[in-house]
Amino acid sequence: MKLLAALAVFLLAAPAPEIRYFQFERPIAMSAQASGQTCMVVDPGVFAHASAGLADLRLYQGATETPYVVHSEVPVLPADQNISPLNLGKSGGQTVFDAEMPAGTYSDIQLEVNGHDFLATVAVTGSQTQAAGSRTKLGSFTIFDLTRQRLGRSTVLHLPESDFHYLHFQIAGPIAPENVTGLSVTRPPKSQPKYATVAETAQSTLKDPNSVIEFDVPAHTPIDRIVFEPGQHPPNFSRDIQISIAAVQKRPANDGSEPPPPVTGWGNILRVHSVQDGHRIDEERLTVSAPEANFDAPAKWTITIDNHDDAPIQLTSVRLEMLERNVCFDATAGDVYTLFYGDPALAAPVYDYAALFVLQENAVAAQLGAETANPAYQPRPDERPFTEKHPTLLWVALVLVIALLGAVAFRSFKAARAKRS
Repeated sequence: MKLLAALAVFLLAAPAPEIRYFQFERPIAMSAQASGQTCMVVDPGVFAHASAGLADLRLYQGATETPYVVHSEVPVLPADQNISPLNLGKSGGQTVFDAEMPAGTYSDIQLEVNGHDFLATVAVTGSQTQAAGSRTKLGSFTIFDLTRQRLGRSTVLHLPESDFHYLHFQIAGPIAPENVTGLSVTRPPKSQPKYATVAETAQSTLKDPNSVIEFDVPAHTPIDRIVFEPGQHPPNFSRDIQISIAAVQKRPANDGSEPPPPVTGWGNILRVHSVQDGHRIDEERLTVSAPEANFDAPAKWTITIDNHDDAPIQLTSVRLEMLERNVCFDATAGDVYTLFYGDPALAAPVYDYAALFVLQENAVAAQLGAETANPAYQPRPDERPFTEKHPTLLWVALVLVIALLGAVAFRSFKAARAKRS
C-alpha cells in the first residue's frame, strides 16, 4: 500500500516553478527605502502572455520566491432587497405610499412599476419614524417609459446617499396605486473600483440596420465591462446591444477537435436629455457588463448596436475595460524584485500570505517595468503526468493490480475453505 501511495504522489505531483522555465520577466520599480506591504498594478499586457487566471505568476527576490496576492477592488454589494409598499393609496389625486428601509446607507431606488408609455414625477421625503411630522426632502425625480418613442424606460430614483428608516413617496402622473408593486435598494460601494482599458476604438461598420464594432483580445485577458462614449448625434437614444465572443484558433488540418462555442451577452445603452410634457428627463446608461469569457486562444469580440430604423449613434469611443488588479507583497528595503510568467505547466500558488492578506491604506506603490524575454529561459522538459505520456502502461498496470488482487482473494478463499474442512 505504501508503494501504491508513493506511486500516486509521483504521478500527480505538480511541476515546481523555476526561473529558467519562465518566458517573460518584468522588473519592479520601487523606492530603495520602501518596505512593508507593496502593491503594483498588473496591466493588460501581462494577461496576454500569462496562464489563465494568472496561475503562472511568480515573484522573485533574486532566486528566492516571494509570496504575493492578486487583489482587486471589487464592489461587494448585498443582493437587491425587494421592499413592499406601506399604506399604498391615493391622496390629493396622487399615488402615495411609505417604505420601511433596511438599516445602513443606500442611494438609488428602483421602483417596480407596471405599465407603459408614461411620464411621472416622484417626490421623496425621509424620516426616522413613520408617523407624520418633520420630514427631510430628498428631491423630485422623473420616471418614464418612452417605449413608443424608442427612448427606453427608467424607474430609478437617484437619491443622495441616505439612511432614513422610512421613505415617503408621492407620484404625480398616470401611475395608479395598483401599478406600484414594490421597490428595491442599491447600496453605494465602500470604494469605487478602478478599471484599465484593454482595447479602444471609434471605428464601427454599418451593416443595415446595425452598427458593428470589433475587437481582437489576447488569450486569457478578462473583460469586465464595455463603455460607450457617444457623440452629439443623435441627442437621445435607447439601443439594444448584442455581444458575441468567439475564440480564434488555428488548428492543423488533421485536428478533429471542436472549437469552444461562442459566448454571447446582451445589454442596453440609453441617453435621454429632454423636456416632455413639462417633465425634465436626464438619464444616461452607457456601460454594459461584459459576459464572462476565458479562452486559451485570442478572441474576436463583436459588439452589435441595433439601430432599428433610427440614425446610427455617432461614437467617440468604445472601450473594453477590465477591473484593475494589483499584485501585493511584503517588500524588504533595498531588495530587488522581478515578476516572472509564461510557464503554462504551473498551477496557481497557494500562500499563507494570500489567506491572511488585508490591504493597508498606506501600502507602498510600485510599478511594473517593461516586459522582456527571460534571458535564462529554456523550454521545460515534458513534465506531463506519467499517465498522460504512457496511457497504455496505465491500463496494463490497472489490469495487473486487478489480477493481483484477484489472486490474493482466491488464495484467501482457498485457505479459508481448507481451514473449515
